[in-house]
Amino acid sequence: MSNGSSITHFLLLPFADRRELQLWHFWLFLGIFLAALLGNGLIITSTACDQHLHTPMYFFLLNLSLLDLGCISTTVPKSMANSLWHTTAISYTGCAEQIFFFLFFISAEYFLLTVMSYDRYVAICKPLHYGSLLGSRACVHMAAAAWGAGFLNALLHTANTFSLPLCRGSAVEQFFCEIPQILKLSCSHSYLRGVGLLVLSCFLVLGWFVFIVGSYVQIFRAVLRMPSEQGHHKAFSTCLPHLAVVSLFVSTGTFAYWKPPSISSPSLDLVVSVLYSVVPPAVKPLIYSLRNQELKDAVRKLVTGCVSAAMYCLLYPGKGCQCRS
Repeated sequence: MSNGSSITHFLLLPFADRRELQLWHFWLFLGIFLAALLGNGLIITSTACDQHLHTPMYFFLLNLSLLDLGCISTTVPKSMANSLWHTTAISYTGCAEQIFFFLFFISAEYFLLTVMSYDRYVAICKPLHYGSLLGSRACVHMAAAAWGAGFLNALLHTANTFSLPLCRGSAVEQFFCEIPQILKLSCSHSYLRGVGLLVLSCFLVLGWFVFIVGSYVQIFRAVLRMPSEQGHHKAFSTCLPHLAVVSLFVSTGTFAYWKPPSISSPSLDLVVSVLYSVVPPAVKPLIYSLRNQELKDAVRKLVTGCVSAAMYCLLYPGKGCQCRS
């Protein structure tokens, strides 16, 4: 019987066995990864540089973009490297780190989405109390609580998972390390402890989801009572992107972990895992910018300033170059 200490590496599930398809997978993931870096990087930079976006909503959006960058950077680069170098191996330590950081960023993101729903609730349902309930100190505390809760949740689950003895090989049926796949390798009855923690986490997620849904029920009631069409448009333009992101986050994650066993297969599991772990970080910047004119203006201003600065540097080299927003 082998345990965690005797396993030096795990074998991840490849997307394809043929070399040509592996290279296609590399270029596909590279494109998604660069799109996520560009989109989230523009949101972070625009929000930090534009004084008009120094509000609680955009402060939380900046944190969300940071979490998305961390999430996609945890899984995609290793998968790209494996496809490029025609290998499936990941070290024992690397697997533990991948589980910890992925769970950390995903958990913190869900906490933050809950905070963002509260922000929209206060802004629309209690606008006169918005400044007192969501001041700068309160926003920092809520964001820090989201990051801290994600850290503690990841630490608890990772420590519990890798304390179990593993005796069913080292093949992980996923393109990155995740807890359910590691638990399948356990040969101890104590794996029920890990399953119990996962069930507890699911109930917590359900509680946060109920809170988000309850917040939006109150929001839509308040919006429908607004007399002006302009008020309807402004409220929906700030709420619908967040609601779309929550729906994407919950639907893909729920289907990944709660789909019927009868339709489960390695190829389907790979596709679903990509939908909930890789695609959302690249799509979210587009969702938030489609109906948000303030954010689009800030991004356009930033890009225009950087392009102007680049042209200035080309025409007048040696005089100092910087983006001008």
